[in-house]
Amino acid sequence: MKNQYFGDINDYRKYGLLRALCRDEFSLAVCWMLTADDGSADGRRLEYLDRPLLYRPLDPPLFDFLGESVLRDRVRDVARLETAGLLGKAVFHRALLTDDADRRRAYFADALRLSRGRPLVFFDPDNGLEVKSVPRGGSGSCKYVYRSELAAAWRAGHSLLVYQHFPRVDRRRYLRSLAAETMESTGARRLVAAWTSHVAFLLLPQTAHERPLQRGLDRLRSGWSAEFRIDDHVAPMLTSAGCGAGS
Repeated sequence: MKNQYFGDINDYRKYGLLRALCRDEFSLAVCWMLTADDGSADGRRLEYLDRPLLYRPLDPPLFDFLGESVLRDRVRDVARLETAGLLGKAVFHRALLTDDADRRRAYFADALRLSRGRPLVFFDPDNGLEVKSVPRGGSGSCKYVYRSELAAAWRAGHSLLVYQHFPRVDRRRYLRSLAAETMESTGARRLVAAWTSHVAFLLLPQTAHERPLQRGLDRLRSGWSAEFRIDDHVAPMLTSAGCGAGS
């Protein structure tokens, strides 16, 4: 995440997804994986704010908040969301993440400490899951979350939600590959992908959290059906037992 992205169309969808998944009875920890702004044109997709008849009904309080922040106050900073109360009792890890490997280990240790007692942890890297060409601690590694880091959060009992930007590939085939690799590395039995043409959000629910998260997914399907496609991936060992994926 970069502050320059704050309030663009993907941010609106992201916060709408988080609000659908989490209510007061199901609290959230947000690991922003915040990186320095780079001066690029990324984050300038704000046209939706000029189309309130189309976009405001998806989540009126959220739409109004982002419009006021970005258009009226000219503020693009995740700290604005942290104090808005729109994500209930969420906690936020907003330290800056760099490529330094030692600082990265300390960063994720702090994130896990902050997340104690929160059922769901959201990881928001610039790009998404690790790629083979960028080792942890290498140049550009701050843009990725590594599966070993997700596995540590999973072992701590958290359900996981991960932002993923799409490369130029077939979307569903790419998601199937990501799902298989990520479930294998974490031990999760299920992965639900809520995705658009440009980005995906990968949800790995712990068994103990499946009911409230399923209610959240139902809210997403009801309120945001025009914005998201939802694919449900289940580990192959469960599929043969009658727990196959749908959607």
